[in-house]
Amino acid sequence: VQLQASGGGLVQAGDSLRLSCAASGRTFSRYNMGWFRQHPGKEREIVAAISWSGGSTYYADSVKGRFTIARDNARNTVSLQMNSLKPEDTAVYSCAATYSGNYARSNEYDYWGQGTKVTVSS
Repeated sequence: VQLQASGGGLVQAGDSLRLSCAASGRTFSRYNMGWFRQHPGKEREIVAAISWSGGSTYYADSVKGRFTIARDNARNTVSLQMNSLKPEDTAVYSCAATYSGNYARSNEYDYWGQGTKVTVSS
């Protein structure tokens, strides 16, 4: 599966932004999907993940209550709605796919898209 993330940009603290990840291939609905971010000089961290059916989700503590992950298997897309953005959310965000049921673990992911940069000014 090939992944293409989009939707990043420059926003102010408190604003909202929606990221989208488009997947190619007919097997998208079989993958668990995740959003990750990488701050400059730091390791990549998982932000949110969603099961293949959309029935289960996972959120990092730092984004719980502010971010929402969703998927549309008919359109081969997964989105990340980000509300109440903070300067510390500034990072490059990437989407990824895995067959593994341990989709809260970043090292379980096999396919990665390129990142989209999110900058939140204070």
